[in-house]
Amino acid sequence: MDVYSILILNKAGGLIYQKDLNPRLSKLSANDYLVLAGTLHGAHAIATRLKPDGSKHGYEDPHTVNSNILLSGKAHTPNVNKSGLSNIDTDLFSLYVFQTLTGVKFIIITSPVGAVTTQAGQPSASKRQFEAASNIYKQCYLYYCDYVMKDPFYSLDMPIKSTMFESKVQELAR
Repeated sequence: MDVYSILILNKAGGLIYQKDLNPRLSKLSANDYLVLAGTLHGAHAIATRLKPDGSKHGYEDPHTVNSNILLSGKAHTPNVNKSGLSNIDTDLFSLYVFQTLTGVKFIIITSPVGAVTTQAGQPSASKRQFEAASNIYKQCYLYYCDYVMKDPFYSLDMPIKSTMFESKVQELAR
């Protein structure tokens, strides 16, 4: 799986980080990236409200989620995107959306899922690629916490300019 691009959106849907990790990728303008971020944020927000009638899955009460975190001392998973847009698979690329507890969204654009050739007992190619993207998200989130959020000069919801974060994200593509 090749990682094409990583985008980070703040909780309001503003683009705070964008990095193309594949040099063969056609370049978009800065305005195109802002439109893409806003569109994905809006699609994710709408998708969180969509669910079949009578479905128990979907939006959880924030009070319950916060109580569980305070009681246990940790979240069940760093990706709290239990509802909403999680991935889009096309013939040209795959797009994965991961959301943190604070509402920051990490969008990872990768090479498309190959032809699904599964054997008995083996996870599908789509599931394997989702797990690989999830591992990249966890690494990127760790770098975000270590090199961006701990930077005393970083202002929340502003564009990320950390050179250490930039170099660590670049390493993810290798």
